[in-house]
Amino acid sequence: MKKFIAIALACFMVFAMAACGDKNTDTNTDVAASPSEITPTATTEPEAETKDEGVMTYAEYAAADLETEVVVETYVQATQSWWDGKITAYTQDQDGAYFCYNMACSEEDAAKLVPGTKIKVTGFKSEWAGEIEIADATFEFVEDGDTFVAEAKDVTDILGSEELIDSQNLFVSFTGMTVEASVNAAGEEVPFLYSWDGSGSEGDDLYFNVSYNGQVYNFTVESYLCGSGTPAYEGVKALNIGDTVDMEGFLYWYEGVNPHITGIVAAPEVKGEGVMTYAEYAAAAIDDAVVVETYVQATQSWWDGTITAYTQDKDGAYFMYNMTCAEEDAAKLVPGTKIKVTGYKSEWAGEVEIIDSTFEIEDGFYIAPAFDVTALLGTDELEAHQNEFVAFKGLTVASEPIFKWDGSGTEGDDLYFDVTDGTNTYTFTVESYLCGSGTPAYEGVKALKTGDTVDLEGFLYWYEGVNPHITAVEVL
Repeated sequence: MKKFIAIALACFMVFAMAACGDKNTDTNTDVAASPSEITPTATTEPEAETKDEGVMTYAEYAAADLETEVVVETYVQATQSWWDGKITAYTQDQDGAYFCYNMACSEEDAAKLVPGTKIKVTGFKSEWAGEIEIADATFEFVEDGDTFVAEAKDVTDILGSEELIDSQNLFVSFTGMTVEASVNAAGEEVPFLYSWDGSGSEGDDLYFNVSYNGQVYNFTVESYLCGSGTPAYEGVKALNIGDTVDMEGFLYWYEGVNPHITGIVAAPEVKGEGVMTYAEYAAAAIDDAVVVETYVQATQSWWDGTITAYTQDKDGAYFMYNMTCAEEDAAKLVPGTKIKVTGYKSEWAGEVEIIDSTFEIEDGFYIAPAFDVTALLGTDELEAHQNEFVAFKGLTVASEPIFKWDGSGTEGDDLYFDVTDGTNTYTFTVESYLCGSGTPAYEGVKALKTGDTVDLEGFLYWYEGVNPHITAVEVL
């Protein structure tokens, strides 16, 4: 099942801010919020407009000197949060875009600035860190004006070119971008930062790096445009380094291109010739030959020329049982490694797996976030997530752990324990070849007591029903 990181140009929320900061070199403190949708919106495009007397065409606006008065007619595409008699608006007509910064606006009128609304803006053309904007502006609604909502212009192929700046402030899209590491204050590689330097917290702007054709760019989720809880904000928080994503947003500038992202979604992964998609693998019959490209999430202990691997891509998971593997290659199968696997689809006690398989290592990297399946326990839907890396929240320990399924084992053997969600009881396992004696998961489960409330993570293994292989436990 494909999991979208987020679907959103529409942020659907307006955020009241406790304060409205001035611009500075540390953060983009522009103000206010509300956009459209990640699927390109139908455009109501007026015929070639005749400008009223005194109103500039976009070409005249573009040619105007900085600090001169400008008058334009344009269409609202999105706004940041209204605050203290001002609103910042992303606007556009058929010829170009205008960023209206801290435009004078009553709270009552702010509610009327919905996408597509035509307004006449009077202000002064200004520039800040490369961003061309209209400052000290007032506006009026154009009565009986047409509406216009722009479709996203794909600018992916002109990233890094001098041509890109000609699209400044337009509503744009980027396709097939790769998430690159940012470095936080602790020196750790992470997929995004709160605030430009990592000094922020939940609710602040998000900054993240993406690359295309070997060049890295810094993108932003402006919290006054798409704040905490919106699909764009939560989508960026869910990113992993190495993810391939498609995005939409406004082509803002700050010392170079620094788009304000309003929508982000996982890009479809292009499979090599002869390689199955996850949907094709899922539809294949038991005992069919299969070829998949996937990413190692964890492995069991190598033994006698074989290794068992828990693997996953962005669409689903594959359990590789006793895959042929040299000992030297086993050491290369670290989490995130991309492999191409050829084998046979099989089933054992309800567990769907690939057997009699070989693999080759390919370029690529992906580590799956834990998908919370707590609410799916006891439902038919749960099995669709078989073998995925998953999380369980707030379960209660129903019986203390035992060594082996029947209690006949000793230290170092698999651990079995029961948990309940208040309705049903389930048996979970610590697979000793995955997390053996002395590991945090093994020792943490050994210490559990009946009645403990726990959060758990692991792989959604199946044995005559759900029987997860647990890799982490936390007593609440």
